[in-house]
Formats: sequence, structure tokens, C-alpha cells
Amino acid sequence: MAAHAAVPVRRSVETHGAFLPALIGVLYGLYAATVSRHGGALTWGQLWLGLLSAILLAGGIWALRTYGHALPREARAVAWGALVGGATGFLYSLSGASVLSSSGLGLLMGAGVAAGAFYLFYTHEDAAGRPAPY
Repeated sequence: MAAHAAVPVRRSVETHGAFLPALIGVLYGLYAATVSRHGGALTWGQLWLGLLSAILLAGGIWALRTYGHALPREARAVAWGALVGGATGFLYSLSGASVLSSSGLGLLMGAGVAAGAFYLFYTHEDAAGRPAPY
């Protein structure tokens, strides 16, 4: 009997990991540009604000989804909370709210998301940080 050569394994290109962050970023950028208009005409500065907001949020979500598993569950939960809290506070500040109320809303949202993310990570991983076997 002759041994046969192993067929090389081809890695498929996966785009589903980039689609959701891009979609959320685009929606966030459109909303940021809309909120900053305050009912007036759209300007180039508002379009740039929306584009930059979209790129930064989409990049943050993509980075946490791609490289977040290298962090311990506590740090990963805090990172998600910081991302959501910062994004929420920024959007609220665009509406003309004070810095104190924008920061307070961002902190509340960030703390809620961090607590929820920690609960999710804690209940779906074993002690070593690997996904649960169920």
C-alpha cells in the first residue's frame, strides 16, 4: 500500500467578523452626524464627525471582538464597558448636554455594560478562560 500525500488545508476568508462592527459603526456615525445638526443644514464638518465616529467605534468593536479573548474576563468586561460608556457619553454630549450629565450617563451605561459583560463571560467560561463545553 502506498501512502497518499495530505491535501493542504485552505483557510476560507471570513468576513462575518468585520461586517457587524462596520454596520454598527455606520449606524453610529449617521446618528452622530444627525444629532450634531441640531435641525440645521448638513455641513462638511458634521459629515467628517460622523465618518470619524464610525471608524473609531467600528475599530474598537472589531479590536475587542478579535483580540479581546487574550484579556482576562474582568479586563475584557471593563473594556466593553469603557467602549459603550464612552460612545454613549459622546453622543449625549453632541446633543448640547452638559459635561457632567454626559459623563454621568456614560459612567452609568459603562458600569451596566461592564457588569453584564462580566456576568456573561463568567457564566460561559471555565476557570482557565476557555469557552464552556456545553
